[in-house]
Amino acid sequence: MLQQLDKNKIRKTRHMRVRKSVIGTDARPRLNVFRSSRHIYAQIINDTTGHTLVSASTLGPELKGISAGGVEAAKAVGKLVAERALAKGLSKVVFDRGGYLYHGRVAALAEAARAAGLEF
Repeated sequence: MLQQLDKNKIRKTRHMRVRKSVIGTDARPRLNVFRSSRHIYAQIINDTTGHTLVSASTLGPELKGISAGGVEAAKAVGKLVAERALAKGLSKVVFDRGGYLYHGRVAALAEAARAAGLEF
């Protein structure tokens, strides 16, 4: 009998397949996106040292007034993570969509980060 996999396990498999080629370095750290049903999170990670350099999410105090689940919240998180990255001197990143389709909230976060000054 075939065992059905849940959506998150399939996403993690897709993510690992993409992560083979998407690696954050000192020159171009990785912009990682995680979305749950209620919130969205973004981190800029240097994979050579294993440190998170910048992060932002809908749980942060700067974004408390925005409804957390929609495209507008994703745009706000993208803009916030880009502003924090530029303040730390990071302008070029590689985008890691986390195994999600480049659509909806993930695409909105990426476009907002590009519009705020990140290059990827």
